[in-house]
Amino acid sequence: MKLNRGRAVLSMSLLVAFATLAPSARATQCSLAGTAGKYGFTLTGVVILPTGPVPIAAVGRATLDAAGNASGTESRTVGGGFADETFTGTYTVSANCTGTANIQFFEAGQLVRTSILSLVFDDNLREIRMVQESLQLPNGALLPVVITVEARRILSEDD
Repeated sequence: MKLNRGRAVLSMSLLVAFATLAPSARATQCSLAGTAGKYGFTLTGVVILPTGPVPIAAVGRATLDAAGNASGTESRTVGGGFADETFTGTYTVSANCTGTANIQFFEAGQLVRTSILSLVFDDNLREIRMVQESLQLPNGALLPVVITVEARRILSEDD
């Protein structure tokens, strides 16, 4: 009996020792500084016009800074109509890695739409998943949309 009790105490002592040496698991907390960087993205979905749904797709690059500013370029097609665009705006991020972006898109310097997006940063801040909440035209008209965006951090030597 004394031998079994001695082994149990030794086993418990070793377990406690290893538990205190193991690195503690920490929840990732997001911040503007942690999410700042360059991202490549793909956008797909539909814009719903009075005549029916129209497919939309785009690819582009975005830069997010630690002050909450976003900018970039995209090449997009809406119902087969192609355009190159630039964009600027702002974004927020909460400690739980969710956020919102308010982005204005321009063609040849002219505002063509403003989009509000819901964001989730994941994969250790290497990816952003987005869904578009709204699309507003310069005249104030709101168009219903079903659009998702996936972005991945771009690592390059100039980062």
